[in-house]
Amino acid sequence: MSENCFHCGQGIEKERILFDEKTFCCNGCKSVYEILNINNLTNFYELNKKAGIRPGDENSSQFEYLDTPEIFEKVTDFSEGKTSLVTFKIPVIHCSSCIWLLESLHTLNEHINYSQVNFTRKTLQISFNHNDLKLSELAVFLTNLGYKPVISLETADKNVDHLDKSLLIKFAIAGFAFGNSMFLAFPEYVGGEDFWMEHYKGLFRTLMFLLACPVVFYSASDYYKSAWYGLKNKIVNIDVPIVLGILVLFGRSIYEVVTNYGPGYFDTLCGLLFFMLMGKIFQKRTYSALSYDRDYKSFYPIAVTKVDFEGKQNNILLSEIKVGDRILVRNQEIIPVDAILINGEGNIDNSFITGESESISKQPGDKIFAGGKQIGSSLELEVIKDVDQSYLTQLWNKEAFKKHETGLDTLTNNVSKYFTFIILGIALISGIYWAFIDLKIMFQVISAILIIACPCALALSAPFTFGHIMRILGRNKFYVKDTLTIEKIAKLNTIVFDKTGTITHTKKSNIRYEGVEISDFDQLNIKTLLKNSNHPLSKSLYEFIDVNDDYFPVENFREISGKGYEARVRGSLYKIGSARYNNQEPKNLETAVYISKNDEFVGKFIFKNEYRPKLKELFTKLTSYKIFILSGDNSSEENQLKELIPNYQGMAFNQSPEDKLNYIKNLQDQNMKVAMLGDGLNDAGALKQSNVGIAISDDTNSFTPSSDVIMNGDKVVTLDNYLNVCKGSITIVKMTFIISFLYNIVGLSYAVTGHMHPLFAAIIMPISSITVVTFTTISTWILGRKHFKKQA
Repeated sequence: MSENCFHCGQGIEKERILFDEKTFCCNGCKSVYEILNINNLTNFYELNKKAGIRPGDENSSQFEYLDTPEIFEKVTDFSEGKTSLVTFKIPVIHCSSCIWLLESLHTLNEHINYSQVNFTRKTLQISFNHNDLKLSELAVFLTNLGYKPVISLETADKNVDHLDKSLLIKFAIAGFAFGNSMFLAFPEYVGGEDFWMEHYKGLFRTLMFLLACPVVFYSASDYYKSAWYGLKNKIVNIDVPIVLGILVLFGRSIYEVVTNYGPGYFDTLCGLLFFMLMGKIFQKRTYSALSYDRDYKSFYPIAVTKVDFEGKQNNILLSEIKVGDRILVRNQEIIPVDAILINGEGNIDNSFITGESESISKQPGDKIFAGGKQIGSSLELEVIKDVDQSYLTQLWNKEAFKKHETGLDTLTNNVSKYFTFIILGIALISGIYWAFIDLKIMFQVISAILIIACPCALALSAPFTFGHIMRILGRNKFYVKDTLTIEKIAKLNTIVFDKTGTITHTKKSNIRYEGVEISDFDQLNIKTLLKNSNHPLSKSLYEFIDVNDDYFPVENFREISGKGYEARVRGSLYKIGSARYNNQEPKNLETAVYISKNDEFVGKFIFKNEYRPKLKELFTKLTSYKIFILSGDNSSEENQLKELIPNYQGMAFNQSPEDKLNYIKNLQDQNMKVAMLGDGLNDAGALKQSNVGIAISDDTNSFTPSSDVIMNGDKVVTLDNYLNVCKGSITIVKMTFIISFLYNIVGLSYAVTGHMHPLFAAIIMPISSITVVTFTTISTWILGRKHFKKQA
């Protein structure tokens, strides 16, 4: 029976540490428990079962640059006297116990004054005494608790998206006016020939007019702007007839009050705008914990170590780096600029850029592109391009990243183009007809037509439908950027999949061994040696070798960057690495780790990508789409992919980030509506160029490139469900249009014949809106249950 760590709740795989009659998976978890126990904070574990965070293994010295005065000033929010205030981005905050622990930091460290969590934004604000607690020490303290702060150019810029309160204010004003105008209008609706009512009705009508004015001129201002924007672009969008209806209703009400004909429809007008603004607020509810729009600042470090000609090291802001400067890049650090290697042996992991786990060996004089990560000894680099001119930054700055969606080409606006002209035509013909018969009835007929035909129900249908759909998709780990994206997904006819990390597991490989049989004695020694390497293939191999985790002393460990490493374990010398490092000839299109013992070749472990389960079943359901595969990897698995995806239209391998972007563009030039699924920075251009970019993330807290959708990796194999839900939502919107049109047809048939009073038209209008909202709520719930039985 497998054990779980008392602190983090994860399975114990490598180490098993007993302390205080409890079992821990690593010293980090044990240390956090000790800290909490000493400070009488063990009720942390009662808040949420298995709520802890496993501390990382990274070297804490990586935060030393934070103590440089220029960087300290850039990162902190406030610093005066001995008190400083800093806000850290901490993606791993995930539950109530995380919040409780992070807001109890002052009990764990006497130099912390207070701490406050913003759970939605995943940020932690800390007030601390900078004389007794350095900023770097604070970052290390959080890291040791398992809450490592993310510090990058993006977080340092502090471009916080402030909540737009104007819509809430408009909604509140409309709600206040709606409630009070209904209260003032009610006596006249039921009053009859009451003397008191007759005496004060002028006052009541004036008050209703005054209440309606801020609603019409302020709360409805977004509709006026949208209508004007559409007309400027020669498009009659849904807001044009809405504005027309608002103005007619308001004008008719003023006319009735001035002529003492009636009380007007100020209460109805305020009520309509109240419900329409409610729909807008519902539509704007997005998943702010996720970041859909990313640029190079999201992953570049805020500071670098500059080396002068005397060898002295200084931490400076990345923005201050110039061409010709020399910088130091340490183990596991991102290279922020294009540079030439001066000193050291480079072992560059480009998986962050290319998506492939293979490391590239670099020697002095070689060029290194920004975005790679050094694995091994420190490197001295000479900068050859500014940050803004590096290859990756230029990729971000391509035109594909500057696309702006107008939002005018939507189903609602396409319908409203015809709807508006038809209503205006009916009103004009009816007006001309009644002008020859009775001029008084003519104004009543035109008012009734324009009031009852105000497409408020149409305007509400899309926000409420797509708002419900966004909620359903989000619960099933498919996070859509906005409602416009749902409409774009429904129009897709082509899907392009990146291979590595999208249809394959990012952390799993299919490993096969070739060679002489390895004894248990040697397997234990090899696994001990593998533990000393950070290489991705070594980590995968460590997990693959299924023997007990007994560890032995490692002597004379030596690593040759880009080739392999060797050491003596229990009297035997082992070499692990490339084919040539083990005096073997490499095989083309093969990823393998070779092993030798006492300079005699033992065998090799061959790595193949492990594809996500049920992929073949997925592709059989996507027969209505054209399927393409892109990969930065070689074509070694082309035949396997062809068997997996029998209905593919094309495959391309060895694709650079720019190649992928151009591939998408070529498909679009053939009038295809393209969705791109990718997981890495190398897919960023293609994701942005595509009609719908879907970023795949096995951890939604980690970096994801700019996209329209963020999708959990485990859900890729059920992509058809999400596509069908988006298509179904369009069907629901169309059905709500039919309901709205039926109301309009029945109402207009009475209005044009002069049998409908504008008051009755004003009553029917909100009833149609309520019907539409009720229908869309029920139908979206049914649609969600159909495709996602557990989370609808």
